[in-house]
Amino acid sequence: MNPATPAPSGTPDVIVVVGGGIGGLGTAYALTRQGLRVRVLERAEEFGEVGAGIQLAPNCTRVLDEYGLLDEAKSLGVLPENMVMRDALDGRELPRLDLRDLERRYGFPYLVIHRSDLHGLFLRACRAAGAELLTDRTVVAYEHTDGGARVRLADGRTEEAPLVVAADGLHSVARRQLVGDDVVSSGYVAYRAAVPIDAVRGNGVAEQDVTVHVGPRCHFVQYALRGGVMFNQVAVFESPKAVAGQEDWGTPDELDAAFDATCDTVRKGIPLMWRDRWWQMLDRDPVETWVHGRVALLGDAAHPPLQYMAQGAVMAIEDGWVLARHVSRHTSPDGPDWDAVLASYEAVRVEHCRRVQSTARAWGELWHLDGERRLRRNAVLRERDVHDYGFTDWVYGRTALTPDEEPAMFTPIPLSPTPA
Repeated sequence: MNPATPAPSGTPDVIVVVGGGIGGLGTAYALTRQGLRVRVLERAEEFGEVGAGIQLAPNCTRVLDEYGLLDEAKSLGVLPENMVMRDALDGRELPRLDLRDLERRYGFPYLVIHRSDLHGLFLRACRAAGAELLTDRTVVAYEHTDGGARVRLADGRTEEAPLVVAADGLHSVARRQLVGDDVVSSGYVAYRAAVPIDAVRGNGVAEQDVTVHVGPRCHFVQYALRGGVMFNQVAVFESPKAVAGQEDWGTPDELDAAFDATCDTVRKGIPLMWRDRWWQMLDRDPVETWVHGRVALLGDAAHPPLQYMAQGAVMAIEDGWVLARHVSRHTSPDGPDWDAVLASYEAVRVEHCRRVQSTARAWGELWHLDGERRLRRNAVLRERDVHDYGFTDWVYGRTALTPDEEPAMFTPIPLSPTPA
């Protein structure tokens, strides 16, 4: 773990980070490494993370390596060999990415890890770096002050800081107060499960790969976790109840019906899904303004994506890395120039994350095609070379610190060829 730099003599104030999830803790650690005092306010009674597996592309493992945390992350996760897309109905392979070659191209690996393991990694790092970690602190309002910002807690207490980072998630209080928009429902729902590897070995799974089966209005993701002793599965489908406008949607009966016509490997995995909880797939429309005075939106509070690019937590970690890098760039002996820091952060992150959000929506449409368009998609995807990086260079490549460093936008897949 890399040691934190000494605190600048002119920065005695504590930076407040609202939210103790992966994005909040990643940002707190990044800022403490710049010598800043950081206080994290978490509304839950203890720090923790809900969910199962998470995928970390090279644009994230690069950051973990800089933080001195990559080796520990690798020890907790799995380095898969390939990423393989298959048709969910017939099981046929579509495109494939060689993830070992991907590491050679970008210099850093593609890693899969349990969400709680990644969260615990950042929690330990923050504690070791001296961040102040407070639980049972529910922020209900944000206020501007002459020298920064103030947060008001549910119990009436307040916290003031020269900078407040709102990393309070998809249903962010800061986003609701400062932007005022609402979440957008995709009509899709996700079921998850992490089970012992022995429970799936007879199901035709590929233990060394990340596999996604894409089908009409559904998809199914599988990969190993925790050194290969656990297996992660995610089942996502469009809810007929959501389409019909019903409130209670995404229920287990819909799960079973959505995957009834899929191939054997997928159907055998469905009974293993956790059925007492499910996640409605929500995002928000991109916004151009993340910085409001000295309050900065970060992670899902700023740019919650749909999951199709597996970049949600990665973008939050990148946000914290970029913010901290601009603290380093805009700090004098008198302390950070917060206005310059926040202007630089917003200038580079907004457009990049908008592209991720819009691409994730487009990929969701592509994955879930039916009929003739499904056949055309499959024909085009089968023609892609295993070493074609046209869809990954712009996002897996080096994380930009200025708008000029942003790589060019990718070229969308055409769906004009006739079916194979």
